Amino acid sequence: MLKIFFSILLMTFFSSAHAQQTRFIVRLKDKAFNAYSISNPSAYLSQRAIDRRNRYNISIDSLDLPVTGRYIDSILNVGNVTVLNTSKWLNQVAIKTSDAVALAKINSFPFVLSVTAIASLTTADNPTENDKFKVEKSEGKLTGINGPAPTSSLTNIYNYGLSAGQVGIHNNQFLHNLGFSGQGMQLAMMDAGYFHYLSLPTFDSIRLNNQILSTWDFVANEASVDEDYMHGMQCLSTIAANMPGTFVGQAPKASFYLYRTEDVNSEYPIEEQNWAAAAERADSLGVDVTSTSLGYFSFDDPSLNYTYNDMDGNTSISAKAADIAAKKGMLCVVAAGYEGTNSWHYLITPSDADSVLSVGAVNVNGDVASFSSYGPSSDGQVKPGVAAVGWLAVVANTSTGAPQFGNGTSFACPNMAGVATCLWQAFPEVNNMAIIDALQKSSSKYTVPDDRVGYGIPDVKKAFALLVKKLYSQNATINNCEASIRLNVKTGKFMSIIAERRLQNETAYSKIDSLPQAGNFSLNTITVTNNLQGQAEGTVWYRFKLAVDADTSFYLDSVAVTVPPCNITGNSIVVGPNPVATELSIKVTQQNAANLRFVIHNSAGQKVYAQSAAQPANTYREYKIPFNRLSRGIYFVSVYENDNKIVSKKILY
Repeated sequence: MLKIFFSILLMTFFSSAHAQQTRFIVRLKDKAFNAYSISNPSAYLSQRAIDRRNRYNISIDSLDLPVTGRYIDSILNVGNVTVLNTSKWLNQVAIKTSDAVALAKINSFPFVLSVTAIASLTTADNPTENDKFKVEKSEGKLTGINGPAPTSSLTNIYNYGLSAGQVGIHNNQFLHNLGFSGQGMQLAMMDAGYFHYLSLPTFDSIRLNNQILSTWDFVANEASVDEDYMHGMQCLSTIAANMPGTFVGQAPKASFYLYRTEDVNSEYPIEEQNWAAAAERADSLGVDVTSTSLGYFSFDDPSLNYTYNDMDGNTSISAKAADIAAKKGMLCVVAAGYEGTNSWHYLITPSDADSVLSVGAVNVNGDVASFSSYGPSSDGQVKPGVAAVGWLAVVANTSTGAPQFGNGTSFACPNMAGVATCLWQAFPEVNNMAIIDALQKSSSKYTVPDDRVGYGIPDVKKAFALLVKKLYSQNATINNCEASIRLNVKTGKFMSIIAERRLQNETAYSKIDSLPQAGNFSLNTITVTNNLQGQAEGTVWYRFKLAVDADTSFYLDSVAVTVPPCNITGNSIVVGPNPVATELSIKVTQQNAANLRFVIHNSAGQKVYAQSAAQPANTYREYKIPFNRLSRGIYFVSVYENDNKIVSKKILY
């Protein structure tokens, strides 16, 4: 009788409390009886996902295991139940049913922790559109006020057209010009639909180059997302557009997964569950960056609403899932929210998650958008983390694909996701959190963050320098009065390393060498040597400047060496290199003081250069003779010591 009574109580509970609900979350106690194992991750993770974990020393654990299939089968066998999706990270199953008896039976299973209502009527039952994005719709034609064209001492590889301002506000053309436009990087977009992305000219480039890897609609459980809402399409355009002279996005060479997780016809936490399922799929495929222009605090059923106290990064379904996504190595970029002018003016979840990069909105002049949601999170995190253009942002027109204006942190988010993608492409050696850290530290308000734009507007030139320094190491030794400094530094074409030295009796550094770099941007070991013969005992300091282009250079760490007694016991003269590229070096070590003279003749016997120098005793000196004003050919170099010719050498220039 007790068992029957208990069942009656359960049926009463579900029939009264959930009478209007058709969708539920079934939370599970464990992953027992699982067909998969941690020791064989290739059964449920792609090689790309495994490689990401290995690269950043991320362990494969029980969170990676799929939900136990036996438990799903038991739920389905109850009858009158449809499984919508699962979340392995949160170990729960989203179901659809109107059968109170079925719910009661599911709740009685020993492996079930709880059954919670998450949504009422389905989209099909409620065809009236609840357009939650109406305030973010585009606002008219462009008038050319979207900021100046970004400049660089390197030639811009893209003609950005009307999107110049939202690219240039972060100096993202700098990364583009170095060859980082998203190649090899994968982004997952979570949104409400990608209306006509298959036909709009905005996306011709990514279609023709097969940069759209896959799509899935987590609302309708189907592959097609082209017929759905336009919001995701416009967000995608800020990253992927490649219309030279008209509209170019932040990472036009990246590849994309397009996921529909949002139902514009209603607002329920089932959409957060959809987001979690999409994030898990993205992770299992090895996606690098997610862009989420969605958020939640208020639902069609007020009993499900969040409070500001819930914006603590640990309460909502989507915030929990977002933090796990970050733990698994993905860089999650999230819109802060469009609530700045509303009674609820706070950020929305999952932008409150601890490990995501939340993004507020500014215009191309850096002015804060009034609609951009306020931080901080309720647990005191600086939120938003950064800001990007979301006020009068350039996005694709729904009908033509031509650029037009749009408002919303929804557009600030993908703008920043594209920037982060290019930066991470340049520095795959560091993990997702290091990229977030560099972007925040490079931002305009890093030392004085506020509750509207957080740390401010990132500058990727500064972030680039921060990450080069993060990866940089050096080691200095001295042997036989020659200093040897080994640099481990990331360099590539268009860059040079300038070596500078400061002797103990000097107040300023002086240049001692310039080392042009070549090849792709990668970690290299470079050795710089410096002869210290004749220098007094004591400390000599060296520093190295990485010059990227005419307006981008920065110093790496300095290093000191202790000079031992370096008494010179003989004389030597070294002339080189041969052939000469730009300048000839004559290295002279003198035990005794001498008057030196350097003379150069061309092949016709004509004197083309002469220089005299007085070198003190017990010294080493390097004399550099420029050849860039001479004609190409053969030359003869003579070195005189106290009017005696002691060196004669033929040099090819």
